[in-house]
Amino acid sequence: LGRGSPGGSEVEASSRFSATKCPRILLMGLRRSGKTSIFKVVFHKMSPHETLFLESTVKTVQHDVDHSSILQFKVWDFAGSVTPEELSTDDRSVFIPASALLFVLDAQDELGPALSRLVATIERAYMVNRRIFFEIFIHKVDGLSEERKLDLQRDISHHVTKQLSLRRLEEANVAFYLSSIYDHSIYENVSKVVQKLVPSLATLENMLDILISNCRIQKAFLFDVLTKVYIATDSQPVDVQSFELASDML
Repeated sequence: LGRGSPGGSEVEASSRFSATKCPRILLMGLRRSGKTSIFKVVFHKMSPHETLFLESTVKTVQHDVDHSSILQFKVWDFAGSVTPEELSTDDRSVFIPASALLFVLDAQDELGPALSRLVATIERAYMVNRRIFFEIFIHKVDGLSEERKLDLQRDISHHVTKQLSLRRLEEANVAFYLSSIYDHSIYENVSKVVQKLVPSLATLENMLDILISNCRIQKAFLFDVLTKVYIATDSQPVDVQSFELASDML
């Protein structure tokens, strides 16, 4: 799959967030957490090293991703200074049209303020949209040992789950990912987020199951070649080695 240029169009967001049928991802996190770098690396093919020179996002920017009839959605990249309280007068028009909220945590920074912002954001969003997916990227984990990564993911997951339980938000759909723009993890994690926005995902998975059965192949991915995001895969579990091999062949 793939047409047009990577990243689609980019326009400044208006003060009102109008509803749209196109799936929308809200990209949030504290200042310098790496959220804009994630978007630039995956959807604009920017080198990870070039992201060191990106300026902080100071206003909400809309990105339109339109690579195929399947891969179409909008990304609202919020400034790191925007708090849930600042959205209070407009939270219904922000959160109701959203399909997913991707919140980026900087694993190399003090996590206390970011976790407080995360929990407050989930609480406000869930109150107006119970169908939204909350995707938490524990970012910049390159350089950490595998043991430290897993410990960090477990601790953050436990803390957030406990805080949501205290607020009676146990049913919120929250997922946690370890990510880095310096390896394949960012593409795999973004793929998992995007797949939840694909209405025909079950049909695509079934078709890939038929493909591997009839062709006697081990694993099948349906990739967007511009971004290396896989739209679907067969029903067998994804192992990192298979994904990395398939991604490197594009």
